[in-house]
Amino acid sequence: MRLLLIRHGQTTSNVLHLLDTAEPGAALTDLGMAQAEGLVGALCDESIDMVMASTLLRAQQTATPLALARALPLGIRDGIREIGAGELEMRGDAFASDLYQATALDWAAGELDSVIAGAGAGRDMLAAFDEVVAEAESSGAATAVLVSHGAAIITWAAARAANVDASFVAENPLANIGIVILEGNSAAQWVAVSWSGDPVPAEQLS
Repeated sequence: MRLLLIRHGQTTSNVLHLLDTAEPGAALTDLGMAQAEGLVGALCDESIDMVMASTLLRAQQTATPLALARALPLGIRDGIREIGAGELEMRGDAFASDLYQATALDWAAGELDSVIAGAGAGRDMLAAFDEVVAEAESSGAATAVLVSHGAAIITWAAARAANVDASFVAENPLANIGIVILEGNSAAQWVAVSWSGDPVPAEQLS
C-alpha cells in the first residue's frame, strides 16, 4: 500500500507559534487555504483511493479540496489528530515548545513513558494512529491520503517506518502541507520513500 501522510496548511496558531491541539482548533489562513488548493495539482500524478482527515478543523479544510477533486468521501478520524499539549495548550513560549517537541521525539524513539501533564500517553497515540492506518489497509485502497499534523506524523513515521528514526525526524521537521510517503504494510513493515519531496534512503538509518 502507498500511504501519504500530509500535514495541514498554515493556521493562525502556526503564525503565532501556539501549541493549538484541542478541538476544533484554528482555521487555515488565506495562505493555508491556498496551500490546500495547491494539493490538488501537486498530487495529480497520484492515483488516490481514499482521503481521511483528523477531527481538527485545519486538517478537514486542507483535505476538502483534494477529496472534492477526486470525488471521494472525506473520512473524519480522531485517531490521526495532533498529539495533545495538555497543560501547555495555547502556549507559545520557548519552554513549552521545547518540552512538547522533546516529548514527541521521545515517543518517536520508543521512550513512551515520557508525558506532558494533562495530555495523553504515547502508547495510546500510536495505537490510535495504527487503527486508522489499519482501516485504510483493510479497505483495499492502493493509495490512501491521511491529512494529519506535524508532531503526530513524525512520531508515527519514526515509530513505524523501518528507515526513519527519531534523529532523522528531528533533523527534518515537517512544514505546513509537507508530505511523507510510505510504502508497505503493517503486517511486514513500512518504508518511507519520500519526505517533504526528498527521497529517503531505503536502508535503516539508526
